[in-house]
Amino acid sequence: MKIGSLEAGGTKMVCAIGNERGEIYEEISLPTESPDVTMPKIIDFFRNKDIEALGVACFGPIDVNKASATYGYITSTPKIAWRQFDIVGTLSGALGVPVGFDTDVHGSLLGEATWGAAKGKENAIYITIGTGVGLGVMANGRLLHGILHPEGGHILLRARGDDGFKGNCPFHGNCFEGMAAGPAIEARWGQKGVQLTDRREVWELEAYYIGQALYNYILVLSPQCIILGGGVMKQPALLPLIHKEVLKLNAGYLDVPPLRDEEAISSYIVPAALNDRQGILGGLCLGIEALGGAAKQ
Repeated sequence: MKIGSLEAGGTKMVCAIGNERGEIYEEISLPTESPDVTMPKIIDFFRNKDIEALGVACFGPIDVNKASATYGYITSTPKIAWRQFDIVGTLSGALGVPVGFDTDVHGSLLGEATWGAAKGKENAIYITIGTGVGLGVMANGRLLHGILHPEGGHILLRARGDDGFKGNCPFHGNCFEGMAAGPAIEARWGQKGVQLTDRREVWELEAYYIGQALYNYILVLSPQCIILGGGVMKQPALLPLIHKEVLKLNAGYLDVPPLRDEEAISSYIVPAALNDRQGILGGLCLGIEALGGAAKQ
């Protein structure tokens, strides 16, 4: 089986060809420019490669409702040139193959559920914390969709008492993304996160907001596994601080093994396990599903 995978990000587009076992044969990375510049390059990469299907794990918001007139569109994205762009229709029309389509975070979650940290789990979530915050949800073995797809980066958070920062989300201010994404760190502290590695107070505050969001997800979704990815999570001090914050918030309320102590929670809230390959591997899974198949674990 020969499957195409497109990890369509706001900064770069990663195109790959692989198989149902997660083996990658060929790969390129392209900058995300305007559709009229970027899409012909993507199509040229996949054309005449004999792929049977293509999976697209895409930045959003996107329309994943197959009954919708705008299914397969990138919708209200901050990237103005891509607003209301029919990415699925453009690719399927040019390549003549089935196209599987979902969010970039759902793609990453699929990759991790098939070959990574969530393998064997039916209920898991993947959160990416970087330039923005995205949430992918798998419930009872299926990716969660409803009127749209999960937009968990925009849940509202309670500010810590000593934090006067109002949040920098243009829509909600003090949402998860507005308080804890990379741009929020830079706006609050005047430097990028990579320049603040040794400032423990930065990461204690970051853990406060991430922990608050994760505990809300735990209460609502009851996941068996929580996976954290994205550039902000590359800070080595951050994950143990998040573990402590979630345990403090739980305060013994949920008497379940993953939330009993720091050793247990360290196997429950975990980093992404696929070396930043989860998105492109998840794209393979989406392509295989478009054919009615399943990837091989």
